[in-house]
Amino acid sequence: MTKISLAQAKVIIAAAFEKGAALNLKPLSIAVLDPGGHLIAFERSDAASTLRPQIAIGKASGALALGVSSRTIGTMAAERPTFVASLGPIAPNGIIPAAGGVIVVDGQGQPIGAVGVTGDTSDNDEICALAGLAAAGLTPQG
Repeated sequence: MTKISLAQAKVIIAAAFEKGAALNLKPLSIAVLDPGGHLIAFERSDAASTLRPQIAIGKASGALALGVSSRTIGTMAAERPTFVASLGPIAPNGIIPAAGGVIVVDGQGQPIGAVGVTGDTSDNDEICALAGLAAAGLTPQG
């Protein structure tokens, strides 16, 4: 497999929304990208705020761009704020240094895409992204 399929992306999104509902989270927005950072699928809750599509895509795209989860980018931002801040202007879809952006890998550990979730706390966003991947039978980067 070289990338996440549309069918898998739909499963990821549905399961992430389901997890958000089970946890009674705020309205979520969920983006699934291919390994090149191109959008495969996106959905948002009815009451999601207007910047959420860009944030969800930025979490996933930033993870792919740097090869680490957006949670790790958040840690990098705390350690090297000037470096991480300088990446935003050169990243086509931004860099969001907060949990919720997860790289998806194949059996050999190669990226096949990424998921970005936003809307609640960053920790809860990441929980929903991981629930989506599990439902689709996909593996998050370790």
